[in-house]
Amino acid sequence: MKIALIHDYIISYGGAEKTFKVLSEIFPDAELYTLFYDKSIVEKLKIGEGRKIHTSFLQKFPRFLRRKYQLLLPLMPIAAETLDFREFDIVISSSFSFTKGIITRPKTTHISYCHTPTRYLWDKSRKRFILHYFRVWDRQASERVDEFIASSKTVQDRIRKYYKRESVVIYPPVEMGNRLGVTKLVSSKGYVERLTPNDTGVVADKRKTGGEFYLIVSQLRKYKRIDLAIDAFNKLGLELVIIGDGPEKRHLKKIAKKNIKILGWQPEEITAKYYKNCTAFIFPGEDDFGIAPVEAMSYGKPVLAYRKGGATETIIEGKTGEFFDYENSAILADCVRRFRMNNVDRYNAKLISEHAKKFSKERFKKEILEFVDKVAKSKQI
Repeated sequence: MKIALIHDYIISYGGAEKTFKVLSEIFPDAELYTLFYDKSIVEKLKIGEGRKIHTSFLQKFPRFLRRKYQLLLPLMPIAAETLDFREFDIVISSSFSFTKGIITRPKTTHISYCHTPTRYLWDKSRKRFILHYFRVWDRQASERVDEFIASSKTVQDRIRKYYKRESVVIYPPVEMGNRLGVTKLVSSKGYVERLTPNDTGVVADKRKTGGEFYLIVSQLRKYKRIDLAIDAFNKLGLELVIIGDGPEKRHLKKIAKKNIKILGWQPEEITAKYYKNCTAFIFPGEDDFGIAPVEAMSYGKPVLAYRKGGATETIIEGKTGEFFDYENSAILADCVRRFRMNNVDRYNAKLISEHAKKFSKERFKKEILEFVDKVAKSKQI
């Protein structure tokens, strides 16, 4: 049985790209495809080490164009349709935009792991003709998929609404952290040691130890609403550390006060230290699933999140985190104040980290293999 895996494009270090990496681990003999990629990102993610990644004609475009992927949007449907999958029995697309529209033989089974129906086409009420064209193409392209897997119940609802298709929910893979113990970390304020949960599982109250700081790990894009968190922490005066990169980085640095440190992309071992030592994780925007909050919970950390999207499926209110109900910096700031004043001591790190295991990489691998095996048997592949 010959299998191919394809991801839309690999130009950022995000949850969808991490999921594609794990898919490549599940199917080590599969051929890997993408429309185009940034070599430095592929190396950071360690996708398919030692395996060739096949690309479309878009890979031949200058790097600055590939980084400004919006300029290539008119060509992406064509690029997806020109890739050749004739020799494969099963193709699994990891898609948030155009690879669901690949063309396969009638005998080839196309399974699409859908991170979301194309966000910039369906989430906005813009009436430009070009967007109407893409929506028509996107809707028709969804009919080429034999089986949909949704990354969350939120995405499952969106697939049903925009594509009129049913799907099975398999949550993305999350690396489980080394959750307990004491680690060393030199922070922006010079703290040398911060306490993480002790053996009883109680979350340490860092307001009293001088080690209090809050953490965001995210791509720096507008819809992530990092600006909201910066505005809130500008008002609070508390230390906020932001790890991640993206087109909003320069703007966010301009509006951040001295208590906010934007570190850019960091290696996994550095990011892990910040997860281990933060007071709580901040998740200010709506996302389709949200891998980073689950990563934080795997370290026993409570999450303060906007009550919408995938966060409502992964966070148990009052046990693994808290919600704020409006995308408003004052409301987020109030959520942080209430957490500090009333709720820090109520959280149990062991309970939080046990909850996160429901979203582990091992669970993802098992569910994907079971699903593909079931589809293969039903279609006698």
